[in-house]
Amino acid sequence: MLRIHFTAEDLARTRLATTVGAAAETYHSLELLHGPRRPLPFRAWRTEVAARLEAAPGPLTALMPIRGPGLDLRTLVGDSPSLDESIENLLAVPGARLRAELAHLTFAPAYSTWVRDFLDGALEPRREFAEALRACHDVTVAPFHDRVRSHLEAARSRYTHTLLDSGVEGLLAGLCVPLIRWNPPVLEVRHRKDHDILLGGRGLVIAPTLFVWRESVVLWDVQDEAAPYVLTVPTVRDLQDGVALWQPGVGDDRALGALLGQTRAAALTVINDGCTTTELARRLNVSAASASQHATVLRNARLITTTRRGSAVLHSLTSLGLELLGESPLRARHPART
Repeated sequence: MLRIHFTAEDLARTRLATTVGAAAETYHSLELLHGPRRPLPFRAWRTEVAARLEAAPGPLTALMPIRGPGLDLRTLVGDSPSLDESIENLLAVPGARLRAELAHLTFAPAYSTWVRDFLDGALEPRREFAEALRACHDVTVAPFHDRVRSHLEAARSRYTHTLLDSGVEGLLAGLCVPLIRWNPPVLEVRHRKDHDILLGGRGLVIAPTLFVWRESVVLWDVQDEAAPYVLTVPTVRDLQDGVALWQPGVGDDRALGALLGQTRAAALTVINDGCTTTELARRLNVSAASASQHATVLRNARLITTTRRGSAVLHSLTSLGLELLGESPLRARHPART
């Protein structure tokens, strides 16, 4: 666990960012695409982009550590939402700064020569990295630009309202439970390492990030002892968020969410594939009792039907449920589970 220790001065200097930056989001998108985890909320995005980015561009792969934390592009090139500006900053980073930021990372031996040239400040490896970053961005981020921007701006807006209504401590208390917990004067962040971070008056920047799943990290500039620490906060936390982002107008449509509530709207989308109560609970990230209750409400509204299959029950949509989702019964996907 990371324990971030606040002073009164740190609380006063806590502020909000809109994004970790176009370069960092692009790098994280590739980590998510080629990493071992396959989070359900990103399934639609992964399906759409995987075929167009069959293999990670070499220079990006070279700068993906084989263990431990990844490359901190936010600190290296800034948090600009413009990839062009980020690339300009990358090409201008002094070699000494690159070495200081990347010295603790462990890269694959196969790329050792290229990485050494990159860290020594050679211009060609930087240009290759910039081209690979742009190629990746064109596939994984750019096609969804408006959605990504709106999603991150909405997250920052929610944080801002909380800050205005409840103050800094109220913001920290509701930031991302259970991943992040406020235990005054310490912010506890679930993490694979155990470490204490003393802000020491530098303050904290809270930066929402999209292409990170159930992980929050603290970033800082090793060459600037006055710069504030940065806490990245994942904004996609469950299936509802994923459906709303990657499949707008389907199960998590705003009107449908307003009618049924966001969780039941998401449940209706999940049940469109046919599922058991246990599967519904897992995909909604709720308890089995809660999933059963949502299914009961949808069944009473004649939006789903429930049939028993051995010791389990299988939920599927009715014609009314399909119509509410905007699907024709003739095109409906039929449950394949037995």
